[in-house]
Amino acid sequence: MSTHDWFKSYPDFVSPTINLDRYENIVNIFDESVIKYGDKVAFKNMDVSLTFNEVNTHVDALVWFLQNKTSLQKGDRIALQMPNLLQFPITIFACLKAGLIIVNTNPLYTAEEMRHQYKDSGAKAIIILENFAFNLESIISDTQIETIITTTIGDMLGGLKGSITNFVVRRVKKMVPKYNISNAIPLKKILSENKTKKGSSVEIKSDDLAFLQYTGGTTGVSKGASLSHGNLCANVQQVEEWISSMFKDGEDTIITALPMYHIFALTANCIVFFRYGAVNVLITNPRDMKAFCKDLKKNPFSIITGVNTLFNGLLNQEEFRKLDFSKLKLALGGGMAVQDVVAERWEKLTNSPLLEAYGLSETSPAVTINPVNGTHRRGSIGLPLPNTDVKLFDDDGKEVAVGDPGEIGIKGPQVMKGYWNRPDETETCMLGDYFLTGDIGVMDDDGFFKIVDRKKEMILVSGFNVYPNEVEKAISENSKVLEVGVRGEKNSDGSEFVKAFVVKKDSSLTADEVIEESRKLLTGYKVPKEVVFRDELPKSNVGKILRRFLN
Repeated sequence: MSTHDWFKSYPDFVSPTINLDRYENIVNIFDESVIKYGDKVAFKNMDVSLTFNEVNTHVDALVWFLQNKTSLQKGDRIALQMPNLLQFPITIFACLKAGLIIVNTNPLYTAEEMRHQYKDSGAKAIIILENFAFNLESIISDTQIETIITTTIGDMLGGLKGSITNFVVRRVKKMVPKYNISNAIPLKKILSENKTKKGSSVEIKSDDLAFLQYTGGTTGVSKGASLSHGNLCANVQQVEEWISSMFKDGEDTIITALPMYHIFALTANCIVFFRYGAVNVLITNPRDMKAFCKDLKKNPFSIITGVNTLFNGLLNQEEFRKLDFSKLKLALGGGMAVQDVVAERWEKLTNSPLLEAYGLSETSPAVTINPVNGTHRRGSIGLPLPNTDVKLFDDDGKEVAVGDPGEIGIKGPQVMKGYWNRPDETETCMLGDYFLTGDIGVMDDDGFFKIVDRKKEMILVSGFNVYPNEVEKAISENSKVLEVGVRGEKNSDGSEFVKAFVVKKDSSLTADEVIEESRKLLTGYKVPKEVVFRDELPKSNVGKILRRFLN
């Protein structure tokens, strides 16, 4: 059964196929929105607002600098490494307008993780929050990066407020480790000195790459999913077709708590709702739930996106439960499964649905979504977006029967061009025109899909992929470790964490030592939460550790 067999299941306001020729590139979306919405507020962060026109002025200044004061050319890669701040969307749109390819980077990456991503992508420039520049300093000589632009948390907050914020961050909270990068250029200086300048237009085709979105994919080491302007523009239009009955241009407010370096927030929040002319409220640190709830109270919102743990966390905050939800139309969950109990509690409290969607970095990301007209199904990832064909395949590449589990394969204009400089990996994950996700799903008689398992041994921690090979490699670098195997373990709420099984080489080794040594090489969410010691680990006939038998 394919997409074309379930027309009857589509909501009556959605067409299974739509014309995707409206935009050739993301710059078209940006320019159209600036003209259309002008002095309306585009982004808010820490109680400071930027209008569409103000964003455009900053974008023009940065484009001019990139084109005239650096060696960067169309197609060069530039890394962006920062949390949700007002300067993040400015740098995103400016880099795209300059014809550059953005390498989105998790700000929490260790130096080793940064080194791999920057070497693999061949990045020639970086715009980085100063809080993380100390890591960059330690690996910069091993990369091709020539242009370094630094920014601060207070850069876009205005004179006194920005200065106070930076003082507190640097001096009081001591969140900026010392670094010395002599050729680093402050972003604030660039925007100030060039605020009346405008860069040259760049011809950008739909097949030109826009992002290298790094992911572990279905196997192995982190690699860049090559996403074109056409991929992202198609996904924007596919999503808009699905939700257009709920939202009106220039009238909505969206909460962006997920980081915009994550493909979900990048497409759904930053680009889709920029096109809608929505007020986009950027949350820099959603883990600070009390401050988060204060932001929500100040900004009555109509849509919020997030992962299950975020929604669950909010529901457990007394201040959140007191909020006025009269304007809320939709909450959209992705990145990990939305638990039924969380969706039920959310809908009961807010009187609006918490819908589950499904996507991947390789698909820009949206693939399926639940209907927004009240016919959604809890526990389901919904129906395929327009112009998207989803099939389930067995291990022999044959399509399975309705109701039987199979690996999810995706065909559509949002599917990546391939993995950056990895043709073998690209070939492995494709079955004809279908991208094989590594996720196992089932489809019911009405065409609704459900995720039942993951084919590979990837661990999903708070919506982020963790790959056992990477964690095992880090732990094995400890000279006291003889052997190690890693797998995912479930918390009581159904979320996952990393569990390591270790055979000691040195009897003095402790679990705390394994965890602390891992922190030096891995981002926090990849570090094992639990370590147990074994005399031996289960292995295959050829000596491969069998993770599925670890216990």
